[in-house]
Amino acid sequence: MASILTKKPKNTKLKELKTLGQQLLSSRAHINNLPILLTFISPSSPPPHVLESLLSLQSFFTTVLPNLPPSSSSIKRQRVDVSAKEDSEFIYRTWLRSKFDEFITLLIEVLVSPDTEEALREIVLDSYMDFVKLGNGGRFYSAVYHKLLRSIVHSPTPVEFLSELLASKYFKYIDVRYFTFISMEKLAKTLDARDIPDDKAVGGDDDSGSQSRESMELSIHNIHYIISHIPPLEGIDGKFEYEMWSGSGISSKEEHDKKELSKLKKEEDKELKAEKRNNDVLSRATIAKKMKLKFTKAWISFLRLPIPIDVYKEVLATLHQEVIPHLSNPIILCDFLTRSYDIGGVVSVMALSSLFILMTQHGLEYPNFYEKLYALLAPSIFMAKHRAKFFQLLDSCLKSPLLPAYLAAAFAKKLSRLALSVPPSGALVIIALIHNVLRRHPSINCLVHQEDGDETPKDNSKAEHIVNKADDSGSGTDISHKRRGIDHFNNEESNPIKSNAMRSSLWEIDTLRHHYCPPVSRFVLSLENDLTVRSKTTEMDIKDFSSGSYATIFGDEIRRRVKQVPLAFYKATPTSLFPESEFCGWTFKYEESKENDTGNTSEENDVSTKRQRIECS
Repeated sequence: MASILTKKPKNTKLKELKTLGQQLLSSRAHINNLPILLTFISPSSPPPHVLESLLSLQSFFTTVLPNLPPSSSSIKRQRVDVSAKEDSEFIYRTWLRSKFDEFITLLIEVLVSPDTEEALREIVLDSYMDFVKLGNGGRFYSAVYHKLLRSIVHSPTPVEFLSELLASKYFKYIDVRYFTFISMEKLAKTLDARDIPDDKAVGGDDDSGSQSRESMELSIHNIHYIISHIPPLEGIDGKFEYEMWSGSGISSKEEHDKKELSKLKKEEDKELKAEKRNNDVLSRATIAKKMKLKFTKAWISFLRLPIPIDVYKEVLATLHQEVIPHLSNPIILCDFLTRSYDIGGVVSVMALSSLFILMTQHGLEYPNFYEKLYALLAPSIFMAKHRAKFFQLLDSCLKSPLLPAYLAAAFAKKLSRLALSVPPSGALVIIALIHNVLRRHPSINCLVHQEDGDETPKDNSKAEHIVNKADDSGSGTDISHKRRGIDHFNNEESNPIKSNAMRSSLWEIDTLRHHYCPPVSRFVLSLENDLTVRSKTTEMDIKDFSSGSYATIFGDEIRRRVKQVPLAFYKATPTSLFPESEFCGWTFKYEESKENDTGNTSEENDVSTKRQRIECS
């Protein structure tokens, strides 16, 4: 053994490590082999050495771990008698406990290290989760599991492979999910309590401040990856999954009950099965309730963190499908979603889905919802990544028959004005949206054709000056109302009530008849029908137009069957560009002889000039 101690870990042979492990497992007299084997659990050690030492140490600690005292705790140590402290057996077990804690720390270093091979990392993770399963007397060892998650979250280097491996192999167990939610809640609270140093506190050191921000952002990324990859309690088929990782679980209880039921008489079988079914339902309901509570606390603690913008968008993109249906009380997200909706831009578009669910399904009242929605209508929204979902939600928000006429008119007019500056795919969506709005709200069909009063011959500059300075007084509005060609709609107004949409008309839609894109000019003809007759018209599905682009329009035109194709076909070769009957007194015939004569005379003149220059020289 002395020769092994003098050797470096890299120079030690596998046979010697195997011998040390066999001796450690055979007798307590070779307990000093334990620290030697621990030195090989390192990211710098060769993978075969790490694997051989891991197998020996795992076999050793699996047998002695149930008899070891708890981890270092000053309160529990004070309660131990003096005689117990002097007991050699107690000292030996306490020493083994410290070595086990050291072993756990070394395993975490191997797992988190970027130098560890993927195959070795998977084996080490399996061994680590075995201690989580069996290290607490057959119950889930939450303290050891929390150490692993804390190391993953606070790792200075990316650990995507470890997080993905943990999620794919162990998040299917309900107890692993349960304690993962608890750990994520604790870690998120510690990050929330740890303030990022300001410029004054840092004392002008920008490097340390940027490093602290980067480390916190990386920790938030890790928390989001873990918490977003935990599957819901309901499986794909809608059934609840209750598979446990630790030994004591619902599945083992059911097997025990089945063995007992098989020994009972046939007369008592029905009663016992009924009682078992009731107890089973209560236990499953209790588990589902606790899981929802821990799920809610973990997500709320995470959403209180200063989330980076890229993670922020990922959260909003999946919040309405992956989070809200599984919360114990979804209405607690109202503050987070209203703040996100007030930010504007793409963030508001992505927050609209979740906010719409809270308003329609959970009774959330948001007075400025339509005002914020109206402000989102800008040309940039027609190029956004999530524009398809936004247009579908916009159509759903304008579906209510209780919507005031001025509000429906404001949205219709705003969309028609955007049709002048958006791509052809956006114009198609706008036509479909206006078609549905006019059909649902017959009171605003006056916008289709609305004429002003008789024109009064006045100076144009004076009329424009009056219109620009017109307010709610009667004289200004009367003069502006009598002027033809003046649109009373204020496109710059963010409040739909003050936009004067009801005094305007949808003249922009009429210009789309002459759009350069044929699908737009053809599709706008659908608005010529009388949309007030609901029996003869149907609503348009926005999904068919919301994902359009230049590529989809081009593809549709290629696949479109055209009955008549224009061809440049002439029975005789034309002799003129235009027929003489259309231009009396003009001729467009091509006189070849004259052109040849003019060409010959020009060449002769050039030759004569050259001769004159030669003679002069």
